[in-house]
Amino acid sequence: MIGFLGSTLDASKFGPSRWNKWRPTVGLAMHDDLRVDRLILLHGKAHDRLAAYVTEDVRAVSPETSVDLRRLDFKDPWDFEEVYGTLLDFARGQAFDPEAEDYLIHITTGTHVMQICLFLLTEARDLPGRLLQTQPSRGEIRPAGSYSIIDLDLSRYDSIATRFAAASAESASFLKSGIETRNGAFNRMIDEIERVALRSRAPVLLMGPTGAGKSQLARRIHELKRLKHQVAGSFIEVNCATLKGDNAMSALFGHRKGAFTGAVSDRPGLLRAADRGMLFLDEIGELGLDEQAMILRAIEDKRFLPVGSDREAASDFQLIAGTNRDLGEAVSAGAFREDLYARLNLWTFRLPGLAARREDIEPNLDYELDRFAEREGDRVSFNKEARQRYLAFATAPDASWPGNFRDLAASITRMATLAPRGRIDTETVDVEIARLRRLWSGQARADEAGAGDLLSEFLTADALAAIDRFDRVQLADVIRVCRASRTLSDAGRTLFNASRTRRSTANDADRLRKYLARFGLEWRAVAG
Repeated sequence: MIGFLGSTLDASKFGPSRWNKWRPTVGLAMHDDLRVDRLILLHGKAHDRLAAYVTEDVRAVSPETSVDLRRLDFKDPWDFEEVYGTLLDFARGQAFDPEAEDYLIHITTGTHVMQICLFLLTEARDLPGRLLQTQPSRGEIRPAGSYSIIDLDLSRYDSIATRFAAASAESASFLKSGIETRNGAFNRMIDEIERVALRSRAPVLLMGPTGAGKSQLARRIHELKRLKHQVAGSFIEVNCATLKGDNAMSALFGHRKGAFTGAVSDRPGLLRAADRGMLFLDEIGELGLDEQAMILRAIEDKRFLPVGSDREAASDFQLIAGTNRDLGEAVSAGAFREDLYARLNLWTFRLPGLAARREDIEPNLDYELDRFAEREGDRVSFNKEARQRYLAFATAPDASWPGNFRDLAASITRMATLAPRGRIDTETVDVEIARLRRLWSGQARADEAGAGDLLSEFLTADALAAIDRFDRVQLADVIRVCRASRTLSDAGRTLFNASRTRRSTANDADRLRKYLARFGLEWRAVAG
């Protein structure tokens, strides 16, 4: 057994009456069903006499117990760093032999800090034993007291393991707003985000197309951290695309009265409003370089300079950033600061669009109907045939969903609003499907027109006419990436970032060169 001498609990006046008192260390040697062969008793110099006194009493009740007194002196027994470091040095200096000896770590005596450090070292297996807890017997004079042995192998505690798994699943479900999503990759990503959110205060970067749910997920992360008492302040959401010029600096960092024309009073700014809470900078790639530099300092130092002020302000906020742009490309193009990107890129999560999660359309359909009922106070449902028809359309390969979940939410809202007598029928679904097809067709024509304008810079009219519509859109996107990249290899890594992980060797530059050659193009020409 290894444990601390209890400077109060183990102390008593000499005389027969001491055997009527529960003393944890002595009591452990008095149990018939617990044989202590060797006791390593840790104590400080100030308690040398008490340690010798307790040693004699242990030997009196258990002659077979060998007591090994070890002096550990602490300047401050309540200082975690000192206590843990001293105990770790002690543990590493022992010649433990778990095959020959069974170790029990007594955590009843000593300061609370000492007890916690013993627990941590046992959990980490620096002390290769089991925990031993003792307590006095209730309602009777029994100097031996009672004890319990705790094995930190949680697999032996099914109820604890079950409750832990249930709590973890509940947190993940919370981040998904209770939606029973079916996409395996998305669910694994949410599980990782949940662990990061509860264990880290570092910035989180959410990437993904418009409408993929970045804003809603950021808000749920804040609510989860607030439930777990990790943040106390508000959730402040900023769409950086709306911040331009002096207004950007003033809105984010605040200003002093008279700092510029129209500054008729002091303004605290959004960073101050997020103090002790969470700041969500959506579309952070739209911020100017000056604002990016100040945001970086605010993240690292929790301090910033309001516009027109010579005195810094402070705000201890946690940051989530969102973007539908590839910030790596923006860094290469000089539109985004490399140091800020490196700071944000510790925890980066890419939210897939709706078209990549077609199996999640059905559970999100039910979620949107529930939201409509909460918002409008009117419960609406599909009839069976209408539901099947809508899902067949929504999950078909040609359903593009360019607005992602915003498109889906708007679609469900329209049908629920127009549903006769609270039931969405096939006629309502057919009208909505026709509407979506018109909307998507217009978007596709706009995308195609944009692609055509770009390709006309490099291809003759005859060459452009010979390219299929699908290939035009793809080639235009490849050219945009090439223009934003510094080298052919950089562009290749960006374009083949998913497939390259499944290849034994990845020569992205050669793959891109061959792709361009199919259309008679070269890297130097398209990169400008």
